Amino acid sequence: MKIGLFLSSEEYAPADLLAQARLATELGMHGLSISDHFHPWGDAQGQSPFVWSMIGALSQIGDLPILTAVTCPTVRIHPAVIAQAAATSAVLTGGRFTLGIGSGEALNESILGGPWPNTAVRLEMLEEAVEVMRALWTGEVVTHHGKHYTVENARIYTLPQAPPEVYVSGFGPRATELAARIGDGYVTTSPDRELIGLFAEKSGGKPAVACGKGCFAPTADEAVKIAHKLWPNAGLPGELSQILPTPAHFDQAAALVTEEMVGKAFPCGPDPVKHIAAVRAYQDAGIDELYVAPVGPHYRELIELYAREVLPAVK
Repeated sequence: MKIGLFLSSEEYAPADLLAQARLATELGMHGLSISDHFHPWGDAQGQSPFVWSMIGALSQIGDLPILTAVTCPTVRIHPAVIAQAAATSAVLTGGRFTLGIGSGEALNESILGGPWPNTAVRLEMLEEAVEVMRALWTGEVVTHHGKHYTVENARIYTLPQAPPEVYVSGFGPRATELAARIGDGYVTTSPDRELIGLFAEKSGGKPAVACGKGCFAPTADEAVKIAHKLWPNAGLPGELSQILPTPAHFDQAAALVTEEMVGKAFPCGPDPVKHIAAVRAYQDAGIDELYVAPVGPHYRELIELYAREVLPAVK
């Protein structure tokens, strides 16, 4: 399994994200993935730089592959615009860009004031969005009149040598089967053997990617406190992450999440054994690439811990 670095746009300012990417490059990590958010999950996280600006900057400071994990090409931004952004990103990275997409969250997608569709409609929109984007990546003039999207006489002129691959996220059987059918790969956030196995079966063995977290501090107790302050939403169950519309709503829901719950959600502290065990859970579940997000101010120490202790242990 390959291990890369996840860049949390919700938590870090642009300069910090670039510093993390440089460190990941220096220490030999596999690649970068980056989140696409208009809002952070909660006010304590406090950031949300525009992902496409960040990808442009990241492309110029190293040669690691870059994956969006994930962007939503259906509501907040029209898929024709995402197609152009992804094509330019692929050109800037010399073809080392993968477009990770998903059906989105109300937290980011409801900002324009429209209704938030139910899951079935969002997946239907996602499938049509992929159709639109792939048509535009041919370089031909595209006119499309679909159920959800209209495109008139559109052509993308700046194109990479090969179209970007599209990895699709899925957190339930229906979304996972869609990912297997329309995607070049799969994105998830947990070592769920059942869903990862379903994707492998339905896709014929396409790549499966996961995004996890880790928090470093001098002691485990301190790390848990940092993680609980910044990422209490990691302890929220079910579909709340998809339907709550604002950071304030997430803060209200997260008031029910305890430090113990967050401490169980991802490894916290300086002990490499905990981090290695968490990574091996993804490895054993069938994940091909894992991107780990540092949590809190000690991101340098976390990245160095993974480079020094975790990567050699799981190779």
